[in-house]
Amino acid sequence: MTIQRVLHSARTIAVVGLSSNELRASHFVGYYLKRHGYRVIPVNPREPEILGEKSYASLADIPEPVDIVDVFRAPDALPGIAEETVAIGAPTLWCQFGVVNDEGFRIAEQGGVTVVADRCLKIEHARYVGRMHWLGFNTSRITSVRSGLQ
Repeated sequence: MTIQRVLHSARTIAVVGLSSNELRASHFVGYYLKRHGYRVIPVNPREPEILGEKSYASLADIPEPVDIVDVFRAPDALPGIAEETVAIGAPTLWCQFGVVNDEGFRIAEQGGVTVVADRCLKIEHARYVGRMHWLGFNTSRITSVRSGLQ
C-alpha cells in the first residue's frame, strides 16, 4: 500500500503551515511526528522557529532533502506548493484533511510526485504503527477491555 511505503521510507518531513500555536492541528501533528523519530522541518514565513527547529519561508529555502511535504494550508495554495515540491525533488506530497485541489494534484503527479490526499499523516502513522487509542493518542497499554467494564 502506498501510505505504508511512504511512512516506512520517510525520515524527513517538511510541514507547510506548521504553527507554533499548541492548539493548532499542525502543531500537534508536527510534535507527534518528531516524537516518533521523524525530522520535522517547519515551513512558515511568519515564524523563526517551531518545535525547536528553524522555520523556513518556503520549501526552496530548505537546505536538505525532504521525503514528505505535509500541507496544512488552504486548498488554493496547493498548486504553488505542488510546484515547489516537484522543484525540490520531494517524492511525496501529503495533503491533510480538506486540502483538496485537483490542479495541485495534477502538477505533483505530472512531476513524478506521489500524492496522498485528504488524510492526516498522524492518524495514518498511528494506524499502521498500531498505536491509535480511541481518543487519538498512545496509552502504551494493550487491551481489548476498557477499564471499568467487566
